[in-house]
Amino acid sequence: MATNRRSFLKAVIAAGAMPSLIPAGVVRAQDGKPTPSNKVTFALIGSGSMGTSGMKTVLNNQDAQVIATCDVFKSRRENGAKLVDDTYKTQGCLAYGDFRELLARKDLDCVEIATGDYWHVPLALYAVRAGKDVYVEKPLGVAMQWAWVLREEINKRKAVFQFGTWQRSVGHFRKACELVQNGVIGKVQRVEAWSHGMGSDVGGIFNEGSAIRNFHINGLKPSPVPEDLDYNMWQGPAPARVHTDVRTMTHGIWHVSDYALGFIAGWGIHSIDIVQWGLGVDHSAPVSYQGSGRFPDVRGLFDTLATWDVQCKYESGVELHFMDWLTAKPIVEKYRPECDHGITFFGEKGWVSVDRGSLRTSDKEWQKIQWGEKDIKLYASKGNQWDNFIECVKTREPTVNPIGSAVNGDLICHLSDSAVRTGREIKWDPKAERIIGDKEAELFLDRTPRAPWKVEKA
Repeated sequence: MATNRRSFLKAVIAAGAMPSLIPAGVVRAQDGKPTPSNKVTFALIGSGSMGTSGMKTVLNNQDAQVIATCDVFKSRRENGAKLVDDTYKTQGCLAYGDFRELLARKDLDCVEIATGDYWHVPLALYAVRAGKDVYVEKPLGVAMQWAWVLREEINKRKAVFQFGTWQRSVGHFRKACELVQNGVIGKVQRVEAWSHGMGSDVGGIFNEGSAIRNFHINGLKPSPVPEDLDYNMWQGPAPARVHTDVRTMTHGIWHVSDYALGFIAGWGIHSIDIVQWGLGVDHSAPVSYQGSGRFPDVRGLFDTLATWDVQCKYESGVELHFMDWLTAKPIVEKYRPECDHGITFFGEKGWVSVDRGSLRTSDKEWQKIQWGEKDIKLYASKGNQWDNFIECVKTREPTVNPIGSAVNGDLICHLSDSAVRTGREIKWDPKAERIIGDKEAELFLDRTPRAPWKVEKA
């Protein structure tokens, strides 16, 4: 076994090569249930605050066993492993600096990928091709061409995929979407969706003296690489850049285009995901996008959209108004209490609006509706998003947020961003999955990963 493992590692590490073809479920018993002891073995890749929060949820799941952590920061991966051992009151959770060594483990069923956005798809491809199921944090990634490759791999290998837009596993979001799909508000005419943006992040990028503005301005100052950071691995498929303290902190990962699309995707995907679910169009996306927005107004590190105001239209004629919170605030305040994120569906008979803290309807009686046998009932997760993932790893059933929902939700964010950047209407062909008549806009849908990393069909 040791010889085989060394050979495997040598093969995958060389020149960033992908693991060889291994079908998902290879470590499971013939009855389809994970082994040993009928527990799903789980590892975390990306042991920052978001990943650790998800891992804590898995630690509370009696059907799962966390066996490893992985991070390019030594302190983070070791702290994560210690948390696991302390929780289980045992020792044995291993901490990895190289995800390829982790994915070579035959006793590992699944991973959560909670790194920077630019690593999401490449890591998911490695994992799926190594026979693992994947929970991928939102947004899906930085290039739609990459996302389409991942979708093909997920479907071909029948791997279980869960998207980290966890709101579908919350009851009042499901109720809001069921009110829409059961026609309670009448025929849907339009939707408003908004989310937190850089313009309102930690004081607001346009406000003098704010934390986010200071991060931006000071973000170009070179600094030594921390001793416990593998900076080359941290950069991975992104362009090689001089290290700065802000670049490798949370806000750098969120607001620098080398690593992310910005909050139009990082936060926006949460609202867009519910729009898609409520309209029942996970299989598609709007066909038209027009918009405007603002970028940071002083020189600095951040170069993604700070605000956005995008009008989208579905093939059905339903209009979607997608905004950041600064843009949405004066609009939303006219009919409901303010909240920096949310979704409102408007129909012929009224509206339903939902956010993480509330479900609001133009007719309060609608909230008391109980569904009958003939009514539409959407997928109800048993527990939270991570519980649903673990259950589906065991049953091999689709999750509440399968790969199709992730791809088309991300697509809306990408095309909205492209509409603002080009200043033109973006027309989308949902059947051919291509932009119509705009070669420049097409360039925004792909990226070339830094060598030796590759994102390509197997």
